[in-house]
Amino acid sequence: MDYSHIAAGFKGLLPQKGKMRLSCSDNDGLIIDSCLCRLKVKRPEEHALVVMHYLYDVSKRRLARMKKKDEKLIRIELQLAEGFVEGCLSILEVHLDMDS
Repeated sequence: MDYSHIAAGFKGLLPQKGKMRLSCSDNDGLIIDSCLCRLKVKRPEEHALVVMHYLYDVSKRRLARMKKKDEKLIRIELQLAEGFVEGCLSILEVHLDMDS
């Protein structure tokens, strides 16, 4: 089992270490996951890049080395994938909790 290093109730008192990342609610996560599932069906390579970059925190430079591609191409592919997800969200006409 893994226990939190900070006791309950004291979490907000200590400053954050490392990078701050946006988090989303469970509802937002389900909506974004459904968009990612559509991306996986249409563009599996771009889906893999999104998962490795955002879920496993692999840098774009490292992705480029792993895929043996130019970093610029990796950035473009990630932008295309992000655009696909954004397009899905636009078509669904949903308002995410983390956007407010």
